[in-house]
Amino acid sequence: QLQFVDSGGGLVQAGGSLRLSCAASGFTLDYYAIGWFRQAPGKEREGVSCISSSDGSTYYVDSVKGRFTISRDNAKNTVYLQMNSLKPENTAVYYCAASSADRTKKYGSELMSASDFGSWGQGTQVTVSS
Repeated sequence: QLQFVDSGGGLVQAGGSLRLSCAASGFTLDYYAIGWFRQAPGKEREGVSCISSSDGSTYYVDSVKGRFTISRDNAKNTVYLQMNSLKPENTAVYYCAASSADRTKKYGSELMSASDFGSWGQGTQVTVSS
């Protein structure tokens, strides 16, 4: 069974940093594109970033470009999301998920949709105070 454990969230002041981790079990990450999504109260789930399974190419939603960095360590079967210069509007539950259909290079011209992904983590809360 494919499972993720999301961790690394917490409470941080605006301008601070957090590193989220997404540890996989039951499968090898190598063959999957991995995405990070977030969902704030009363809002729809939003695709934040994605990293390709094949060539390491990445996608970021415009609002986080230059501040967030996604990376993967296949040896540790883990994907990370480094979040710098955090803003109160980044407050949300963050989830990682896997996609066997690697659409990383298409995101930007098309929406990074949650329907492209399966095997979701349980989520980790990120709260940014002003």
